[in-house]
Amino acid sequence: MVAAHPARFRVQVLTAHANAALLIEQARRWQPAEVVIGDENCYAEVRAALTDLPIVVSAGPAAVAAAAARPDVDTVLTALVGYAGLLPTLAAIRAGKTIALANKETLVVAGELVMAEARRHGTRLLPVDSEHSAIYQCLVGEAPESVEKIILTASGGPFRGRTAAELAHITKAQALKHPNWTMGAKITIDSASLMNKGLEVIEAKWLFGLRDDQIDVVVHPQSIIHSLVHFRDGSLKAQLGLPDMKLPIQYALGLPDRLPNYWPRFSFLDYPTLTFEVPDRETFRCLPLAFAAMARGGTAPCILNAANEVAVAAFLRDEIGFLAIPDLIGECLETVAFTSQPSLDDYIATDAETRSRAAELVANYFTVSSPNLSSPPRLSS
Repeated sequence: MVAAHPARFRVQVLTAHANAALLIEQARRWQPAEVVIGDENCYAEVRAALTDLPIVVSAGPAAVAAAAARPDVDTVLTALVGYAGLLPTLAAIRAGKTIALANKETLVVAGELVMAEARRHGTRLLPVDSEHSAIYQCLVGEAPESVEKIILTASGGPFRGRTAAELAHITKAQALKHPNWTMGAKITIDSASLMNKGLEVIEAKWLFGLRDDQIDVVVHPQSIIHSLVHFRDGSLKAQLGLPDMKLPIQYALGLPDRLPNYWPRFSFLDYPTLTFEVPDRETFRCLPLAFAAMARGGTAPCILNAANEVAVAAFLRDEIGFLAIPDLIGECLETVAFTSQPSLDDYIATDAETRSRAAELVANYFTVSSPNLSSPPRLSS
């Protein structure tokens, strides 16, 4: 997109967590003023590879946050995965940047605080998730009070229609085969468990100022309708398109214009049938856990997110089974200290406590056996 519109965009800063090779490649192509590698162990490699270029090389989480607040940056595309996106996004908000938000966990963990900061600093948060971009587009020109509810669509992931017994022995290789989207490993596993949709539900509440009962989820296996808005007069608006993240990214960065492109176009002739299903909340328990955490409020969504991050990482390391993911999350929601009106320091402390508790549960996982494989294995407490 930057290459297609060089007069409109300039890459001023690039960041990565640990993918030094890609950061180096993109830095050499776009020649930004600064690059930041979040993993300080990768600093020497990046610095050595860019010594011939006038690029500042920094490292560490604090450097990522500082880069997001640079005075020569107008728009920050926040695409970090997980809790790591919270502090850089807050730094960008407090610096008055326009934020294209692809990091849903920022609003999951601390939505009330983040939105209050955005209002205080007059910061625009533009959604990049395909579902939230769809809702945003459907709401253009509409009065907020005219919204009855929003409906987030979910593909159902690779295990749609499976029973808990069938999921008891699935592998990470199976879970990483998403039928429609090409995403990173963590988000792909979240999609398979429906936790990704649960996180999006919480994000939508804060992003669009909704009550809990104004948000619903429907499974749409084709991933063509990206989400819908149901208005109080009974009409619905939907945003449709091929499952490709380039479109919501371009929409957010191009506002108020719709920039031209030459990507493949959707045709109803290629998708003559669009189907919809009710999500299976008994088998895919991460979704009701997310709704419950949203309803409780306070630090509950922060606990949910941290426990999920630890559980998914453990699953990807083959340390726990797929069905242990919601068990671990549920146990953390029950046992980690809860704060009803948290400050930023409370969120940081809760995240740390939850990760410690979740790591204990992962360590105990292999000491627990399930006598009935038709039921999800319970983690030791």
